[in-house]
Amino acid sequence: MADADDVRRVALALPHAVEIPSDGFDFRVADRGFVWSYPERAPGRPRVIRLDVAVLFVGDEAEKQALLLGEPEVFFTTPGFEGLPLVLLRLAAVDLDRLTELVTDAWRMRVPDALLGDGAGDALSGSAGVGK
Repeated sequence: MADADDVRRVALALPHAVEIPSDGFDFRVADRGFVWSYPERAPGRPRVIRLDVAVLFVGDEAEKQALLLGEPEVFFTTPGFEGLPLVLLRLAAVDLDRLTELVTDAWRMRVPDALLGDGAGDALSGSAGVGK
């Protein structure tokens, strides 16, 4: 069972990843978000930052649909994320290894090639250990 502290450890272990100030967690690489806390919005109520749910970049609609259909107990979406390459991840539904895989994959899709050329890709050759 993963939590916000696990997200923070995994994300900050990735090369060039930075956390930007927020009410929850928000991680970027080269100003490109790859994982952040879910800002839940309900009509007529203030936004609530959910630390038990992460917004995760997945790259494209096909990957998004595969995750949503394949593991509905882990991933979900809301109308506000329709058409965006993002899924909502229930942190309690994954262990640290799976969280590491998901966050690392999101980072890989967002990191610019120029940053990979400085050894960042080499640092991930054993990414299973990231976050441990």
